[in-house]
Amino acid sequence: MADLFEAAGLTPQAPAPLADRLRPQSLDEVVGQDHLLGPQGPIRRMAQARRLSSMILWGPPGTGKTTIARLLAREAGYEFAQLSAVFSGVADLKKAFEAARVRRTAGQSTLLFVDEIHRFNRAQQDGFLPFVESGVVTLVGATTENPSFELNGALLSRCQVFVLKRLDDAALETLLEKAEAHERRPLPLQPEARQAMVALADGDGRYLLSLAETLYNIGSASPLSTKELGEVLQKRSPAYDKDREEHYNLVSALHKSIRGSDPDAALYWLARMLAGGEDPLYVARRLVRAAAEDIGEADPMSLVLANAAKDTYDFLGSPEGEIALAQLVVHLATAPKSNAVYAAFKQAQAAARETGSLMPPSHILNAPTRLMKDLGYGKGYAYDHDQEQGFSGQNYFPDGMERRIFYAPKGKGAEARIKKRLEAWAAERARRSQG
Repeated sequence: MADLFEAAGLTPQAPAPLADRLRPQSLDEVVGQDHLLGPQGPIRRMAQARRLSSMILWGPPGTGKTTIARLLAREAGYEFAQLSAVFSGVADLKKAFEAARVRRTAGQSTLLFVDEIHRFNRAQQDGFLPFVESGVVTLVGATTENPSFELNGALLSRCQVFVLKRLDDAALETLLEKAEAHERRPLPLQPEARQAMVALADGDGRYLLSLAETLYNIGSASPLSTKELGEVLQKRSPAYDKDREEHYNLVSALHKSIRGSDPDAALYWLARMLAGGEDPLYVARRLVRAAAEDIGEADPMSLVLANAAKDTYDFLGSPEGEIALAQLVVHLATAPKSNAVYAAFKQAQAAARETGSLMPPSHILNAPTRLMKDLGYGKGYAYDHDQEQGFSGQNYFPDGMERRIFYAPKGKGAEARIKKRLEAWAAERARRSQG
C-alpha cells in the first residue's frame, strides 16, 4: 500500500524543480560570481590547490551559496556534509563533528556546510571553534545577513568572508538560456516581457528559474506581453526586512541622499522603504534627525517642517500622508546644509566630560537667600538688556576653564546672518576685555 508521501507524488521518481535540475555541475558553470570563481578568484584557487580554508559566503538569496559549497567540496576532494541552522540543534552538530572526526582518522577531510548560519545563537556558534581550529571540519557558512552583526568575532576571525553579488541581467539571461536549452523550447514571452521577468527576479537566480518553470507549466499558445505576464505571475515583495541589514542600508541611503542635496535619489529611497513595508513614522523620525543634524541653523524652519510632516502623516495615514513625507524629503534635500550645531554639540559634550566638576562662575549664580548673597553669588552680574548694544561680553564659562569656541557657523543660508552677529560679538568681547 502506498504511503502518504507516495500518494502525494513525493517519490524518488517525482520531478525535481527546474532550479534543482539546472544546478551547476562544476564551478565553471556558476554564473555571476567571477570575482570569486574566475581564474584568479580566491575560491577557484583554493579548489585548484585542493586545500580549503573555512569561509563565510555572504550574499542575497539565489546567488549560488549552496551550489558553490557543494562543488567546492567535490573539486577539492572533501566529503560534503550539510546542516541547516533552521532545523538543526546541538545534537545534530555533535553528530556532524563526530562523523568528521572519524573520517579524519581515515584520511578524509570534511567540508561542513551550514546554511543560514546566522540563525545559530552565540553559544552554538562558539561550539564550532575547537573543531574549526583543529581542522576536524572546514566550515563553509552561508548567510544573507551581515556577518559583522550576526556572527561571533571569534568565529569570524577563523573564517574568510566572501561576498556574493546579486546576479546581474547578463547572468540572469544566461540562466534563462540554460532553462530553454534544458526544456528544448523557448519561453513563451515577448522580448519586453522577458526583460520584465528578469527585472522581477531582482538578482535572484533561483526565483527566476521558478518563474520560468511556472510559465512552462501553464503553457501558452502565443508569447505573452508584459501585461499578460503580470497577470500570470505575482509581483515579488521587495527585499526588505525591518530589523536586518537591508533596513539600515536603505535608511543610510535616504539620509545620505538628503545630505548630498539629491532630491531625486532621496525620493527613490523613500519610495523603496515605504514599498518594503517600513513604518512611515519611523521614516518621519529619521527625517527629523536629518533636519537637525545636516541642515540645522542654515534653514531652521526645516526642523519645524519635519515635525509638521510627521504630524500630517499621523493625521492622514497612508497613502495620503506619505505625500507630506515626500514633500519634506524634497525640502530637506534642497535646503542649505550645515552640521555646525551637530559638530558643536559633540565638542561641547566632550568638554563636559573632561571638566564635569567645574562650577559656574559666581557672578551668574542666583542668590535667593542672604547667605548666598553674602557668599558673592550674583555679584558683578551685568544684565545684558541694560548694556550698550544689549551685550555685556561677560564670561559664562566655569572659572578655571578657558573660553572655547564650539559653534562655528558655515555661513550658508540663515547661518550667514548668525555668523555675522557672532563675529561682531566676538570683536566687542575682545575690545571690552582689553579696556
